[in-house]
Amino acid sequence: MTQRSYNQPVKPGSICALIALLVIFYTPSFAQKISLYDLWTEYQDDPLSLETARPRFSWKLNSNVKNTTQESYEIRVALDEKRLTSGKDLIWKDKQNSDQSVHIPYDGPELKSATRYYWQVRVTDNHGNTSPWSTVKLFQIGLKHEDWTAQWISVHGQDTSLRSPLLRKQFKINKKVKQAFVYITAKGLYEAALNGGRIGDDYFAPGWTSYNKGRLQYQVYDVSKQVKMGENVIGVTIGDGWYKGHIGFGNQRSYYGKTRALLMQLLVTYADGSKDVIQTDDSWKSSYGPILCSDIYHGETYDSRLEKTGWDNTGYQEDASWLPVTVLPDGKSELVAMEGPAVRMQERLKPLKLMITPAGDTVVDFGQNLTGWVRMKVKGPSGRAVILSHAEVLDKAGNFYTENLRTAKAQNKYILNGTEQVFEPHFSFQGFRYLKLEGYPGAVDTAGLTAIVLHSEMKQTGTFSTSNPMLNQLQHNIFWGQKGNFLDVPTDCPQRDERLGWTGDAQVFYRTAAYNMDVSRFFTKWLKDLKAEQQADGKIPHVIPNVIADWEAGSSGWSDASTIVPWEMYMAYGDKRILEEQYESVKKWVDYIKGISKNNLWNSGRHFGDWLFYRPDDDTDGRAAVTDKYLIAQTFYAHSTQLLINTAKILGKTEDVEAYSGLLQDIKDAFVKEYLSANGRLVSGTQTAYVLALNFDMLPEHLREQAAGRLVENIRSYDNHLTTGFLGTPYLCHVLSRFGYTDVAYDLLLQESYPSWLYPVKMGATTIWERWDGIKPDGSFQTATMNSFNHYAYGAIGDWMYRSIAGILPDGATPGYKKIIIRPQPGGKLNHAKAELMTSYGLLRSSWEIAGNRFRLRVQIPVNTTATVILPNGKQEQIGSGSYAFESLLIIRQ
Repeated sequence: MTQRSYNQPVKPGSICALIALLVIFYTPSFAQKISLYDLWTEYQDDPLSLETARPRFSWKLNSNVKNTTQESYEIRVALDEKRLTSGKDLIWKDKQNSDQSVHIPYDGPELKSATRYYWQVRVTDNHGNTSPWSTVKLFQIGLKHEDWTAQWISVHGQDTSLRSPLLRKQFKINKKVKQAFVYITAKGLYEAALNGGRIGDDYFAPGWTSYNKGRLQYQVYDVSKQVKMGENVIGVTIGDGWYKGHIGFGNQRSYYGKTRALLMQLLVTYADGSKDVIQTDDSWKSSYGPILCSDIYHGETYDSRLEKTGWDNTGYQEDASWLPVTVLPDGKSELVAMEGPAVRMQERLKPLKLMITPAGDTVVDFGQNLTGWVRMKVKGPSGRAVILSHAEVLDKAGNFYTENLRTAKAQNKYILNGTEQVFEPHFSFQGFRYLKLEGYPGAVDTAGLTAIVLHSEMKQTGTFSTSNPMLNQLQHNIFWGQKGNFLDVPTDCPQRDERLGWTGDAQVFYRTAAYNMDVSRFFTKWLKDLKAEQQADGKIPHVIPNVIADWEAGSSGWSDASTIVPWEMYMAYGDKRILEEQYESVKKWVDYIKGISKNNLWNSGRHFGDWLFYRPDDDTDGRAAVTDKYLIAQTFYAHSTQLLINTAKILGKTEDVEAYSGLLQDIKDAFVKEYLSANGRLVSGTQTAYVLALNFDMLPEHLREQAAGRLVENIRSYDNHLTTGFLGTPYLCHVLSRFGYTDVAYDLLLQESYPSWLYPVKMGATTIWERWDGIKPDGSFQTATMNSFNHYAYGAIGDWMYRSIAGILPDGATPGYKKIIIRPQPGGKLNHAKAELMTSYGLLRSSWEIAGNRFRLRVQIPVNTTATVILPNGKQEQIGSGSYAFESLLIIRQ
């Protein structure tokens, strides 16, 4: 093995090379600069509504000197920028000899609500350099419950109309404004405007949380530049959303409540230091506008002839339709600050093709299955209705297909007023690739159609590519499946009458999700809802937030999201606080299983099992891969117990470590007794059975190699096809690689016929499908009642692609990529692969290529981290930050 830096000369024996090396070695310290970037508070850039008493600070270091680590840091916090940068009258300062640069908690005096604080940091490195003070960053503490003086308001009378109400307030500003912040939430969804300008760029606010469990988020917006001297107007439109609209199964509506409502406070600070509050109360007026109905599942109907032009601006004259609002009983104790990332517009796609289908429909193809809506620019006769319908696929004959949407109409209807107009929905979203137009005036102008992609605001952190175009398309599909289903909660699908936060889907995909995007805040928020929804006996509902029956809870592999997701968050981000906050929930779930188990066997209850496993249509010879549900349950019982033990060790809970370690051994002993023959054969001989038993270390060590061999035999018996469902699939290739069968893992990954990951790619998929054969080889469809074409669970293979093909993974002993493992495992006739990951410390890169019989690896390691590089021939190298190249003889098992 050879190693060289990118800037090291190719011929180290030459005089020039020697001079270059001497120059590098003797460069004086004053030329070695270090600086800071990406400064965050609680994973956020300048947050405006923190609720924690001890917000945590993080930053990244930049240095062009290899093997650079942080030696110390100095943080300071003040009430304004002037005092901060002068170092005088500081609220708090802290200097520590530490290499910690993420999650450093504030430890000063109590922070005050509705107050803005400013902070900076500087560091020294191990080369004797000190960084300049960083750019000034800020954070703001949200409102405490007692700070809310506003009243909940709703429409005049009873809220029985399907129409979206308009709520309006006029007020005066008589002094120069220093700053102004809107604190706002709703029961339902809201869009707010101040003096005719939209407040913020968030959609579907206040978001979907467990409203009925004391968790309703409020948002904070800086409107200092929008308020003006003299007359001002705030206008807010309210939609049904998850609160009052259709959600769940059985045409369920108004699950959380029947009355849409608004709560808002505008806090104004004047230049002279005085303050004012404009808030929702009985002085507001309500009316109705052009939104006749708007529903998450069914879409929106908008009659533009009913628009009240200028109603949310000054100069508007209220008519008799504006009536006093209804003031509702107080309910502010349920409010929590905004925790997850807001849903925002992300991308815009133009039509790829306009077609007339065999059935005569006018259909637009955007070329990508996505989540969002279509913005339409159009002009037509007043009263003309233009209907936009949405579909993921065309049928075998090329016609528009919506049967798989079940009861969801997914249809937006716009009624024109005779002028040129631009339409888009307000409180509904669709999952689609194809758009059907009805009633469009004249020839369709595709230039006036734009698909707007919506998802929660999460930065892309990972990229992955190889020499195989189909694998690259698979990665594309995984990424778009994540974008399409990470709209405020991790939904199963974005198109049909479901769109729920299924726990099983979320946990199997979590590790892949954390490679592709920064999901730290997204899952922090979701886990708080999970904890709130956990039942008194410890069961976790199948969906979070829970909108289905209470008895729909406690399934293995689904409820285990309560243990798996917090632990994997800790691995990805090094966030110990998430373990602290979720610990009682984790323990409560394990104790629930323990309580219902008999002789340490979890062999009762309702379980989904290995959901959507391989089942031939005419299974006359028993080839369906049916795995005993209680065998599966026992493996997840052990896994959750192991994660509880791991968490207890991190948190220093030694008594729990001892108690649950004993329980874990009992669980595994019971598994062996119940499900393993004397010769080492499992009672269920499926891929999933062996994968779970091996992945969770359920078998005695002397039987594991034999079990791995049986797994491979099974795969070969299915002609190198997988047969796993939702629970077996995520671990399949990992287990194969762990036991020396990476070649078999590649065979599975690169299989192009059903069932496989690449079969949908070959069939033209642009996202991950719910079923391995959503579209069958003859072009027909799977069962319409469960056939989503945007369902991310099987995209969990992305985790193996990042970890095993590119070789990027965190060192479990020091999580969050503080210590890194680079261990690429080439195969599958790939001649190159590359992945990048923006970690909490900076950019991590692994890129390899094969030239003849040589394997060449290039890596980039972030500042303030170290890495262990393991080449395919088994050679290891310990390195620090910087860029490196390695080369070795290629050894691939064929």
